[in-house]
Amino acid sequence: MRVMFTKGPGTSYDIAVHRETGAALAPRNGPGGHPYLPHDLVHFLVEAETGIKLGVYGRLAAGDNGMFWPADPAERARAARRRKTKPVKPSPQAKADMARSEELAGIAVPVWEVRHGHARELPAYVTVGEIPPEVERIVSRFDDYADRWHTLPVGGSLTLVW
Repeated sequence: MRVMFTKGPGTSYDIAVHRETGAALAPRNGPGGHPYLPHDLVHFLVEAETGIKLGVYGRLAAGDNGMFWPADPAERARAARRRKTKPVKPSPQAKADMARSEELAGIAVPVWEVRHGHARELPAYVTVGEIPPEVERIVSRFDDYADRWHTLPVGGSLTLVW
Protein backbone atom coordinates (compact mmCIF):
# COMPACT_ATOMS: atom_id res chain seq x y z
CA MET A 1 0.00 0.00 0.00
CA ARG A 2 1.23 3.49 -0.84
CA VAL A 3 0.22 6.47 1.27
CA MET A 4 0.73 9.96 -0.16
CA PHE A 5 0.78 13.02 2.08
CA THR A 6 0.37 16.26 0.10
CA LYS A 7 1.15 19.55 1.78
CA GLY A 8 -1.48 22.27 1.79
CA PRO A 9 -1.29 25.89 2.95
CA GLY A 10 -0.31 26.45 6.59
CA THR A 11 -0.35 23.13 8.41
CA SER A 12 -3.07 21.54 6.28
CA TYR A 13 -2.50 18.44 4.17
CA ASP A 14 -4.28 15.81 2.12
CA ILE A 15 -3.75 12.09 2.40
CA ALA A 16 -4.38 9.52 -0.33
CA VAL A 17 -4.17 5.74 0.03
CA HIS A 18 -3.51 3.43 -2.91
CA ARG A 19 -3.97 -0.18 -1.90
CA GLU A 20 -4.38 -3.64 -3.36
CA THR A 21 -7.14 -4.90 -1.03
CA GLY A 22 -10.54 -3.29 -0.62
CA ALA A 23 -12.34 -0.52 -2.46
CA ALA A 24 -10.37 2.36 -3.97
CA LEU A 25 -10.45 5.19 -1.44
CA ALA A 26 -11.08 8.89 -1.99
CA PRO A 27 -8.36 11.21 -0.68
CA ARG A 28 -9.21 13.19 2.42
CA ASN A 29 -7.97 16.19 4.35
CA GLY A 30 -5.77 15.58 7.37
CA PRO A 31 -6.38 17.33 10.67
CA GLY A 32 -3.27 19.50 10.24
CA GLY A 33 -1.89 21.40 13.18
CA HIS A 34 1.85 20.70 13.05
CA PRO A 35 4.36 22.28 10.65
CA TYR A 36 6.83 19.36 10.85
CA LEU A 37 4.87 16.25 11.79
CA PRO A 38 1.37 15.92 10.32
CA HIS A 39 -0.85 13.80 12.54
CA ASP A 40 -1.46 11.01 10.02
CA LEU A 41 2.24 10.85 9.10
CA VAL A 42 3.03 10.49 12.80
CA HIS A 43 0.69 7.50 13.06
CA PHE A 44 2.16 5.95 9.92
CA LEU A 45 5.69 6.23 11.34
CA VAL A 46 4.68 5.04 14.82
CA GLU A 47 2.83 2.00 13.47
CA ALA A 48 5.50 1.10 10.91
CA GLU A 49 8.38 1.46 13.38
CA THR A 50 6.73 -0.55 16.15
CA GLY A 51 5.05 -3.20 14.01
CA ILE A 52 1.52 -2.29 15.07
CA LYS A 53 -0.59 -4.55 12.86
CA LEU A 54 -4.15 -3.33 13.47
CA GLY A 55 -3.68 0.41 13.79
CA VAL A 56 -4.85 2.87 11.16
CA TYR A 57 -2.56 1.66 8.37
CA GLY A 58 -2.60 -2.08 8.95
CA ARG A 59 -6.38 -2.04 8.89
CA LEU A 60 -6.43 0.06 5.72
CA ALA A 61 -3.98 -2.33 4.04
CA ALA A 62 -6.23 -5.25 5.01
CA GLY A 63 -9.23 -3.65 3.25
CA ASP A 64 -10.90 -1.68 6.04
CA ASN A 65 -11.96 1.84 4.99
CA GLY A 66 -11.07 3.38 8.35
CA MET A 67 -11.52 7.15 8.24
CA PHE A 68 -11.71 7.13 4.45
CA TRP A 69 -14.64 6.55 2.16
CA PRO A 70 -14.77 4.67 -1.14
CA ALA A 71 -13.98 6.77 -4.20
CA ASP A 72 -16.79 5.16 -6.21
CA PRO A 73 -20.16 6.74 -5.27
CA ALA A 74 -22.03 3.43 -5.64
CA GLU A 75 -19.52 1.65 -3.37
CA ARG A 76 -19.72 4.56 -0.92
CA ALA A 77 -23.51 4.12 -0.71
CA ARG A 78 -23.15 0.35 -0.21
CA ALA A 79 -20.57 0.91 2.53
CA ALA A 80 -22.88 3.40 4.28
CA ARG A 81 -25.75 0.90 4.16
CA ARG A 82 -23.49 -1.85 5.57
CA ARG A 83 -22.40 0.44 8.43
CA LYS A 84 -26.05 1.10 9.32
CA THR A 85 -27.13 -2.55 9.23
CA LYS A 86 -23.91 -4.16 10.50
CA PRO A 87 -21.80 -1.69 12.46
CA VAL A 88 -18.20 -2.87 12.51
CA LYS A 89 -16.83 -3.28 15.99
CA PRO A 90 -13.06 -3.42 16.15
CA SER A 91 -11.61 -6.54 17.70
CA PRO A 92 -9.99 -6.29 21.13
CA GLN A 93 -6.58 -6.48 19.41
CA ALA A 94 -7.51 -3.67 17.00
CA LYS A 95 -8.66 -1.52 19.94
CA ALA A 96 -5.40 -2.25 21.76
CA ASP A 97 -3.31 -1.46 18.66
CA MET A 98 -5.13 1.83 18.08
CA ALA A 99 -4.69 2.78 21.73
CA ARG A 100 -0.98 1.92 21.56
CA SER A 101 -0.56 3.99 18.39
CA GLU A 102 -2.23 6.98 20.08
CA GLU A 103 -0.18 6.54 23.25
CA LEU A 104 3.16 6.34 21.42
CA ALA A 105 2.29 9.26 19.13
CA GLY A 106 1.31 11.33 22.16
CA ILE A 107 4.70 10.70 23.76
CA ALA A 108 6.99 10.71 20.71
CA VAL A 109 5.87 14.04 19.23
CA PRO A 110 6.61 16.09 22.38
CA VAL A 111 9.94 14.27 22.85
CA TRP A 112 10.86 15.18 19.27
CA GLU A 113 9.70 18.79 19.78
CA VAL A 114 11.83 19.25 22.91
CA ARG A 115 14.91 17.73 21.27
CA HIS A 116 14.59 20.04 18.29
CA GLY A 117 13.82 23.21 20.23
CA HIS A 118 10.15 23.47 19.22
CA ALA A 119 9.04 23.09 22.86
CA ARG A 120 10.80 23.93 26.11
CA GLU A 121 9.61 20.98 28.16
CA LEU A 122 7.64 17.80 27.96
CA PRO A 123 3.96 17.97 28.88
CA ALA A 124 3.06 16.81 32.39
CA TYR A 125 1.67 13.50 31.13
CA VAL A 126 5.12 12.49 29.75
CA THR A 127 7.39 11.36 32.55
CA VAL A 128 11.02 11.08 31.43
CA GLY A 129 11.67 7.91 33.41
CA GLU A 130 8.60 6.23 31.92
CA ILE A 131 9.17 6.85 28.21
CA PRO A 132 8.84 3.50 26.42
CA PRO A 133 12.08 2.35 24.76
CA GLU A 134 10.56 2.26 21.26
CA VAL A 135 10.07 6.04 21.43
CA GLU A 136 13.78 6.48 20.61
CA ARG A 137 13.29 4.59 17.33
CA ILE A 138 10.12 6.53 16.55
CA VAL A 139 11.81 9.89 17.18
CA SER A 140 14.63 8.79 14.88
CA ARG A 141 12.04 8.07 12.18
CA PHE A 142 10.54 11.52 12.78
CA ASP A 143 14.02 12.94 12.17
CA ASP A 144 14.01 11.25 8.75
CA TYR A 145 10.78 12.96 7.68
CA ALA A 146 10.18 16.17 9.66
CA ASP A 147 12.53 18.49 7.79
CA ARG A 148 11.56 16.94 4.46
CA TRP A 149 7.92 17.69 5.22
CA HIS A 150 8.59 21.18 6.54
CA THR A 151 10.55 22.24 3.45
CA LEU A 152 8.05 20.86 0.93
CA PRO A 153 6.29 23.54 -1.07
CA VAL A 154 2.49 23.67 -0.99
CA GLY A 155 1.37 20.89 -3.31
CA GLY A 156 4.53 18.85 -2.68
CA SER A 157 4.15 15.25 -1.52
CA LEU A 158 5.80 12.48 0.44
CA THR A 159 4.85 8.93 -0.47
CA LEU A 160 5.47 6.10 1.99
CA VAL A 161 5.00 2.38 1.44
CA TRP A 162 3.27 0.23 4.04
